[in-house]
Amino acid sequence: MADYTSFPGVGVQRRRNDGDCHIIVCGNEKGGSGKSTTAIHLALAVATSGFRVDTVDLDARQQTLTRHLQYRRELNAELQVPFISPRHHAFTGSDSGTGAEIEKQNTIVQFSHLMDRLKAECDFVIIDTPGSYTALSVAAHKIADTLVTPINDSFIDFDVLARVDANLGEIGELSQYALAVREARRHRQISGSGILDWVIVRNRLSPISSRNERRVAQCLQDLSKRLGFRISHGIGERVIFREYFQEGLTALDTVVDDVNGKRQSVSRLTARAEVRRLVAALQLPINEHGRRKAQLRRQWLQNRVQPGKLPSVFA
Repeated sequence: MADYTSFPGVGVQRRRNDGDCHIIVCGNEKGGSGKSTTAIHLALAVATSGFRVDTVDLDARQQTLTRHLQYRRELNAELQVPFISPRHHAFTGSDSGTGAEIEKQNTIVQFSHLMDRLKAECDFVIIDTPGSYTALSVAAHKIADTLVTPINDSFIDFDVLARVDANLGEIGELSQYALAVREARRHRQISGSGILDWVIVRNRLSPISSRNERRVAQCLQDLSKRLGFRISHGIGERVIFREYFQEGLTALDTVVDDVNGKRQSVSRLTARAEVRRLVAALQLPINEHGRRKAQLRRQWLQNRVQPGKLPSVFA
């Protein structure tokens, strides 16, 4: 069963007027890539821009995003500081296939009903998925407008996309996750429900470029032409992000720093800049540029699914 726990936002106003809800999915079939950290920072970045944002945690086992928001609610109550938190929904049921098939199907139905409701109420929904293949994760990918796949900068994580020949450095067969994303993208286009914009986010980049880092970068560039994803820098390997989790904070929470009298350290400022750079790279419809991009995608899809007109000579 799904357990929906709400965290009401503070001072969030609905500002989009196009009637569309934009769904962002943070997905990767490997754990420890930074999906939950990316999800909470994206949620707060969009919410502080004045949009109604809900978050959904599909990782029933770890529930990292859910716990982060629980810590945030507790901190808010302790400090009595009005800072924004998204409304949150946590799935506690299992769809791993180990339980009864009926229970799994009920979970999928509940997720579909939840998303139908949120799409009518919200400007953005951000979904955090588990680090494994589940039916809920597949369902989330099929409704994503933007898919964010964080990977650590190594060939261990690159393996979630495709196999690489260690000697030749050539890309071989695609991974199961890459094929699943391709299928989700095909499903959305055939149904006419939109275009899945896939962004690979390179997390934990070393400040000093290495040979391995350059090889990973080149392989990502080559694979992007084959799979049609974009590449962005994400969140670095910073102790401050681990500290934020336990405190219920994010790199964007300046108001708490002011209350506690904490000095804005270089690490805090750098982490904040990383998050803002990532949000800009995603080209979300939170400003005129992002809305224009979304409109062009819709127009392209409409033209693609409509039958072409033959010249009169063929009539």
